[in-house]
Amino acid sequence: MLTVEGLESAYGDSRILFGIDLSVAKGEVVTLLGRNGMGKTTTVKSIFGLLKPRAGRILIDGEDMAGRPSHLVARRGLGLVPEGRQVFPTLSVEENLVATHRGGRGAKWNLDAVYRLFPRLKERRRNGGDQLSGGEQQMLAIGRALMTNPRLIVLDEATEGLAPLIREEIWACLRAIKDEGEAILVIDKNVDALARFADRHVVIEKGRVVWTGTSAALREAPEVKDRFLHV
Repeated sequence: MLTVEGLESAYGDSRILFGIDLSVAKGEVVTLLGRNGMGKTTTVKSIFGLLKPRAGRILIDGEDMAGRPSHLVARRGLGLVPEGRQVFPTLSVEENLVATHRGGRGAKWNLDAVYRLFPRLKERRRNGGDQLSGGEQQMLAIGRALMTNPRLIVLDEATEGLAPLIREEIWACLRAIKDEGEAILVIDKNVDALARFADRHVVIEKGRVVWTGTSAALREAPEVKDRFLHV
């Protein structure tokens, strides 16, 4: 569904990505792992057209979308949960969700579906985005992305800054989303939690892919975590 080949990106003269390769198939959960400043968010920005790549291909169902505007990438079925959540602070929970809704034939995500996934959002549906806790804002950001009815949802720093109990809620919801058949690309630092439900992992270091493999392979390779993932 999504294939990234030889992706190179930069900010001005500062090169960040040096030939990133990764792929996500339909219904698959793939993680993008690495320490801070290694190029994970830059990869996401490049995929979504927020940063024009210097080189490489970003294929969505075989069509190269590298450098195309973000709204065209979204129309091809990609939904983003950005780092820092970025909910609309002056809109209510329900207005945040309705603002991004895209229906159509076969659309399964609507208000009722999101509220079933996140009952707390239904309880807070009249509250403003800036009246929510960090965990509730992350639930809202995920729900907002689901309301676009994506075929692939990308989460940048899925549980950053959240309390352990809230993190577990987010992981449970991601497992439920996976069970619905959604493809997921997730960036986070909680490797052990991700290994419990992700299918494959891509580890990057200084803008290059240094390891890729299944959860079973990652559990059997403690040197990968020690060398590339521990702060």
